[in-house]
Amino acid sequence: MPEHAGPGTTSTVVAATPQRAVDVVVVGAGPAGSAAALEVARAGHSVVLLERGPYPGSKNVYGGVVYGRVLDELVPRWWEQMPVQRWVTRRSTMIMTPTQALTVDFRTQAWAGPPYNGATAHRSDLDGWLAGLAEKEGAVLVPSTVATGLLRDTAGAIVGVRTDRPDGDLTAKVVIACDGVNSFLAKEAGMFAGKPTGHVTLGVKETLRLPRSVIDERFGVAGQDGVDIEILGCTRGIPGGGFVYTNLDSLSVGVVVDPHGLAGKRLRPEELVADLKRHPAIEPLVRGGELLEYSAHLIPEGGYDTMPELVGDGFLVAGDAAAMCLAAGIWLEGVNFALGAGMYAGRAAVDALKVGDTSKTGLASYRRMLDESFVLADHRKLRRVPGLVLGQRMQESYPAMLCDLAQGLFHVDNPQPKPGLLKLVRRTLKRHGIRTRDVVSDALTGVRSFG
Repeated sequence: MPEHAGPGTTSTVVAATPQRAVDVVVVGAGPAGSAAALEVARAGHSVVLLERGPYPGSKNVYGGVVYGRVLDELVPRWWEQMPVQRWVTRRSTMIMTPTQALTVDFRTQAWAGPPYNGATAHRSDLDGWLAGLAEKEGAVLVPSTVATGLLRDTAGAIVGVRTDRPDGDLTAKVVIACDGVNSFLAKEAGMFAGKPTGHVTLGVKETLRLPRSVIDERFGVAGQDGVDIEILGCTRGIPGGGFVYTNLDSLSVGVVVDPHGLAGKRLRPEELVADLKRHPAIEPLVRGGELLEYSAHLIPEGGYDTMPELVGDGFLVAGDAAAMCLAAGIWLEGVNFALGAGMYAGRAAVDALKVGDTSKTGLASYRRMLDESFVLADHRKLRRVPGLVLGQRMQESYPAMLCDLAQGLFHVDNPQPKPGLLKLVRRTLKRHGIRTRDVVSDALTGVRSFG
């Protein structure tokens, strides 16, 4: 067996003829890892799926929206199998101040049946289901196991992972790193060299139990219809936003914020969640909810420009490990990008194994598939949006300005005549210290990004 690296080293050099070998090792049994393992196993190759938790989803505290259309390619008629809480048929975008809220609310029954758009789901259920699909195809799931580092051959190519298991390390022709935000394996492989770091946000969430009938009545839904509310202006000026999602008999309520901004204001994240639950637009929805869970998780929201290199000799990176989380204001997505990237990583590994070339060149089809799909196309298109959405004007000035503008439009001040829209806009901009040129600049950035 190979010797472990000593203190201060980053990888282990192994003998040319390993004693324990499989075709592919996938590290992390989240959506990206399970999708990759599923593709490799279907092609008849040996694949081990390592998971540091006692079971897939055990360490995930996500209760949010999953966009499942990418599963059309991966799991035929997935909607008949996937463990869904509710299908999202109502999508609301809310901007608020401490005493005001302005909401754009959209609902459609077109999303209540195939082809579905989004669904609320618990990650503990979703991850277990996906990993189970991979196991049925022949993947070997190894839980309670940490990949502590990489194995390399004498030429420097990655040929496996070190583990914390007593039976030693695991060698493979391809390693696919799906080990989550701040991926230690991707960093050890040098995939982040020259890339900006620190572009993460902190997501905090409470799960509140409420009777299903109460949720249906308060949110105006029935059956398995559900609601997704995304919120801006609820984080005391700290870059970020909030959310409320309906599950069958619970609500997911929380915020996603810049941890540096949080520290700078000396606030704890649960204070922001408490603020949100007390807001007059939210309190009637969550009133009487019993706290079931409080959780926190780092989210890679830096976008395209913060992604690592995705392909190396014997090595691929996918999902959160590759910063594939889209935070673009009206689009807040992650699981679908992880599923797509994992699926393409698995296919690239199969292609490389077929021709016997698992070098960076042999695995290059991964990057080509990502470039030709929504995974990188959407991230490239929206690469400027995270900076726009998390900027001061979008976080503080615009929510307050738009709420005041709406209040001015709807306020009846007889016997005074109505001021007229243009005058009201100018007056509101001046009150909030917003320059017209800043509005034009932000609008152009938005048009270039979303257009």
